[in-house]
Amino acid sequence: MNFLRKVLLTTVVFMVYAQFFPGQLYVAGWATALVGALVLGVLNGLVRPIIKLFSLPLTILTLGLFLLVINGFMLEIMTWFVSGIVFSSFGAMMVLAIVISLVNMWLGDNHD
Repeated sequence: MNFLRKVLLTTVVFMVYAQFFPGQLYVAGWATALVGALVLGVLNGLVRPIIKLFSLPLTILTLGLFLLVINGFMLEIMTWFVSGIVFSSFGAMMVLAIVISLVNMWLGDNHD
């Protein structure tokens, strides 16, 4: 249930962010946003832990700020698989990664 909730929240964040900042993010539609959120969820579950492990020294050196770059990179990898989502820059990806993290932390169910 937690995975489904995060996917739905991420889908809504994609659509809302694309409406408020059309110069930074283009999403073809709700279905594309949903597929993008699903792909991002799978990447965060499978690939992100491996990248975090290999980048642990850099993460420690930057006092955890490198995790923001990893989150932006996960969005970059997601765009390789989902053709209907386009970002204007890596900075826009990092800002959206922060927004997604904040929304999931605020509205997500972190009790289980």
